[in-house]
Amino acid sequence: MADSTAGKKKEGIWETIKTIFWALVIAGIFRTLFFQPFWIPSGSMKDTLLIGDFLFVNKMAYGYSQYSCPFSLCPISGRILGSEPERGDVVVFRHPTRGVDFIKRVVGLPGDELQMKGGGLWINGEEVAMDRAEDFIEIKEQQGPQGLIPRCANDPVPEGGECVKERYTETLPNGVSHSILNITDGWVADDTASFTVPEGQYFFMGDNRDNSEDSRFPQEVGGLGFVPAEYLIGRADRIMFSSAGRSLLYFWTWRADRFFKAVN
Repeated sequence: MADSTAGKKKEGIWETIKTIFWALVIAGIFRTLFFQPFWIPSGSMKDTLLIGDFLFVNKMAYGYSQYSCPFSLCPISGRILGSEPERGDVVVFRHPTRGVDFIKRVVGLPGDELQMKGGGLWINGEEVAMDRAEDFIEIKEQQGPQGLIPRCANDPVPEGGECVKERYTETLPNGVSHSILNITDGWVADDTASFTVPEGQYFFMGDNRDNSEDSRFPQEVGGLGFVPAEYLIGRADRIMFSSAGRSLLYFWTWRADRFFKAVN
């Protein structure tokens, strides 16, 4: 009787191990082929994306590369089943030199010439339309697990005060409109040299223009530079969940108005 009981226990443990194994395999396949979870860790994409937004990245949008797999383990050279991102897409990609995932907006396609002049974006010799919108206002306080403090156009602002940023609606040449923020005029990347995007690469910018490390900063000086197509992971389509607190358990900091919100 004792042997029978022990045998049933071993069988039960083995079934549990198999269940967990196959659950992990299925989750890995789902994450690799379809959707990858992504938390927004910084404020570089405000106010489109806020610190603490949680979204699933659509990995079917641009096809697959070695960076589609966890730890970059996909045995793929270049891209397969690939398609091109559209100007204005919000994209998660692997940083070409740092090996970490970034999220920014595609503003430059292969062959484009881009330049920043006085805080405005120029594409192929034409200034991108930018219309003044209502100010973006948030509380100046620690945000997210890293406790980041936002920069404000109206600094100095005491902790707990209203942190204001100028907001504009930018309309790209293909008609895609989105919000951008301005913190200060004359910032280091408000005026740049002209960039010509190489074939098979893309130019990315953050919507929080004065608080974004993006393609305006070359890799030679530790920046992002151009991003080759094989580093693209997927498109951010919809926010699934959002929390303004430093912990997910702080339910009173959840932003219910951002649940299932489309990323524009």
